[in-house]
Amino acid sequence: MAKHDVKDLKLAKKGILRIEWAAMDMPVLEGIKKRFKKEKPLKGTRIAACLHVTSETANLMETLKLGGADAVLCASNPLSTQDDVAAACVKYFKVPTFSIKGEDNKTYYRHIMSAIAHKPQMTMDDGADLVSILHTEKKNLLKGVIGGTEETTTGVIRLRAMAADGVLKYPIVAVNDAHTKYLFDNRYGTGQSTIDGILRATNRLIAGSVFVVCGYGWCGRGLAWKAKGMGAKVIVTEVDPLRALEATMDGFDVMPVREASRVGDIFVTVTGDINVISKSCFTKMKDGAIVANSGHFNAEIDLPALKKLTKKKRFIRDFVQEHTLRNGRSIYILGEGRLINLASAEGHPSQVMDMSFANQALCAEYMVKNARKLGPKVYGVPPAIDQKIAKLKLKAMGIKIDTLTPEQKKYLSSWEMGT
Repeated sequence: MAKHDVKDLKLAKKGILRIEWAAMDMPVLEGIKKRFKKEKPLKGTRIAACLHVTSETANLMETLKLGGADAVLCASNPLSTQDDVAAACVKYFKVPTFSIKGEDNKTYYRHIMSAIAHKPQMTMDDGADLVSILHTEKKNLLKGVIGGTEETTTGVIRLRAMAADGVLKYPIVAVNDAHTKYLFDNRYGTGQSTIDGILRATNRLIAGSVFVVCGYGWCGRGLAWKAKGMGAKVIVTEVDPLRALEATMDGFDVMPVREASRVGDIFVTVTGDINVISKSCFTKMKDGAIVANSGHFNAEIDLPALKKLTKKKRFIRDFVQEHTLRNGRSIYILGEGRLINLASAEGHPSQVMDMSFANQALCAEYMVKNARKLGPKVYGVPPAIDQKIAKLKLKAMGIKIDTLTPEQKKYLSSWEMGT
C-alpha cells in the first residue's frame, strides 16, 4: 500500500497551525483525546476513515491514534480537502492520508481503494462510499470488519437501504442521528458554513435577494434561518407535508421548486436526493441565477441536463462556473455542484465539529467493546454517549444547569399524583 498521496508535504507546517487553531474550540474532543492517550481503548484496531479532510478531522485522527488505533484517512468528497491539513496528518500524526483537493473521480476512488487496502477492522464513513465499495468490490475483506460509524444524513440513508435489502454485513452506528450531532452540526454548522461558502465564491449581497432553500430538514432549517437573518427573502421547497407546514409556520414562503425557479436569485439544495433542481427548473431561471448544493453529493443538481442546455461555459471566478444557455440566459454553478461549504470555504466551525467528532471517537470505542453482540444493522448513538457529550460541552462553555430533586424524580416516574 502507498504510504500516502497528498498534494505537497511541504504544506504540513501551515496545516499543523490550522489544526492547533481548530483544537482551541474543541474542548470535548480534547478531553477524550487525553483519556484515550492514557487508556488506549482502540489499541491495535485498524480504522479506515473516509471523511472531509479538514483541520477538525485532523484532530479526530489524532484522537484515534492516541487511542491506539492504526488509522488511515481518505477524502469523502473530491473538493473538501484542505491540502495543508492532509500533509500535516502524514507528517505530524503519521496517519497515511490519501486526499488532494480537486482530485478527479478516478483519483477519488483510487484513494478510497488505498484506504480499503489497509484491511480495516472498522470503517468511519461520511456518505457511505467506502462502505459501498467494500460491499461491492472488496467483499473478501468484509469478514475482517467488526463495525463502523457514519457521519452524515446521506450516508445513513444509503446504509439503511442496504440493511433493508439484507446486504449490510456488519453493524454501523449512525453518528448523524445523535442529538449532539444533527441539532447542532446540521443546523448551525451547515447554516453558517453554506452561507460562508456562497459569499467566498461570489461576494454577492444576501440582503434583498430571493434565496431558495430546497429541503427543510435540519440542514435546510439552519440555512433558511441564516439567510433570513441576513435580510434575504427565503423560499422553501419541500416534498414532506409536515416539513412544508413547519417552514410555513416559521415564516417562510413555501412553493414547488419549479415555481420558485422563476423568482429565485440564489438556490441551494440540501435534501440528500437526486435531481432536485432539474432541466425544467433551469429553463425557467432568470438571467444570473446562482445555484449551489450543500447536500453530500452533486447529484442533487441535474448537471447533465444543464450541460445539454448550455451553449457556452467558463469559470468566471474560482468555484463559479458560468453556463450560458441557448435561450441567452446565464446560470452560475458554484463548486461544480459539490458541497459548497467545503468546496469554497472551510466547512463547519470547530465548535460544532467538536461534538460531532466526539461522537465519532466515543462510538468507535463503543463499537470495539460491543460489535460482537450487534447484528448487521444501523444503530443509533447510545443515549448515554449523547448525554455525556452534551454535559461535557456545557461544562466547557461554563454553563451550569439544574438537577432534579428526589421529589421531582418521584413525580415524573409516578402516575398517582394529579392536580
